[in-house]
Amino acid sequence: MRSPQDVNVLITGAGRGIGKRLAIGFAHSKARVGLLGRSQSELEVTKLEIEDAGGVALRLRADVRNFDQVTTAVDRMAGEWGALHTLVANAAIQGPIGPFAENRPAAWQEVLETNVIGVMNACRAVLPGMIARRSGKIVVLVGQGAATPRPRFAAYAASKAAVVRFVECVAEEVRDDNVQINCMFPGESYTNMTDEIIHAGERAGVDELEAAEKVQTTGGMLSDKQINLALFLASERSNHITGKLLYVQDDWKKFEHDSARPDAFTLRRHIK
Repeated sequence: MRSPQDVNVLITGAGRGIGKRLAIGFAHSKARVGLLGRSQSELEVTKLEIEDAGGVALRLRADVRNFDQVTTAVDRMAGEWGALHTLVANAAIQGPIGPFAENRPAAWQEVLETNVIGVMNACRAVLPGMIARRSGKIVVLVGQGAATPRPRFAAYAASKAAVVRFVECVAEEVRDDNVQINCMFPGESYTNMTDEIIHAGERAGVDELEAAEKVQTTGGMLSDKQINLALFLASERSNHITGKLLYVQDDWKKFEHDSARPDAFTLRRHIK
């Protein structure tokens, strides 16, 4: 079994929010972490925090919407540390809030390009190497609306549902190559998306606004729970789990020694 010090992890959208949380968590577990994102300053802050705590990180500035940039980042990371073992595809934007009929086409197109094409680009960049080595882990972050309707956030919800079905399809394609790919819902967390909902006010809807204000006050899901699920899905302990949509709130630990039914924890969320 590979030791944590031998693991190379690439995290997209690692400059802030949940991506930053996970990057710090993986680094704390002694993995070498590639930090991919568009903001050089945000990536630098994350890198410094990791290194100040004794971890190892590499800053990789790239836009997930650009396949060539992502591929260059993956190649650079491989040149520095060798084989890439885990991809955490986290980069995403929330996009327009409010009735879809009032959304600007350019706004929801950017959501799909970032949240769907961005995930596809990252997966396409790392999969050939994983398949050739017959070993690899991919964890794709999803959010509210992936498995249930989310009015006033139609573009975001559609992008996350699309990503879940994409993961389910690719999981079957690479199952025999010993590559596992799963979706992870990290729970409500205080990020810039929370502030966007609060700023949108009534356009977000009463329930969404109240939930965002609560998360702003409490901070939302504990980072340790998010990190633990991500570490599990990136480890050899989850080699028998692929093509699933797991929530932080799920009793996912029971699957460490037992596979879920084929129709369980999928896009339609059959959990019993």
